[in-house]
Amino acid sequence: MTTPELFAALLDLAREVDLEVRRVPVEDAQTSGVCRLRDRFWVLLSAGDPLEERVAVLAAALRDHKREACEARFLPPAVRAVLEPEIGS
Repeated sequence: MTTPELFAALLDLAREVDLEVRRVPVEDAQTSGVCRLRDRFWVLLSAGDPLEERVAVLAAALRDHKREACEARFLPPAVRAVLEPEIGS
């Protein structure tokens, strides 16, 4: 799976498990990250970050904040691998 395909798969998974993801222009966010607003977690993906960094931030958010929902789904091996070791095969 290519990095763009992995990124798209992670975005789809985030949507499925109800994790808010926003892509923001460079001038609004220098780096990608996760924040909490009231009782919801949001992933902010900066257009200025390399795709690999955005994949890492999104995978960490899924792993840290939506682990149970991810464990309950079938995931392609490449997606599961990026979410490990916390989400076992």
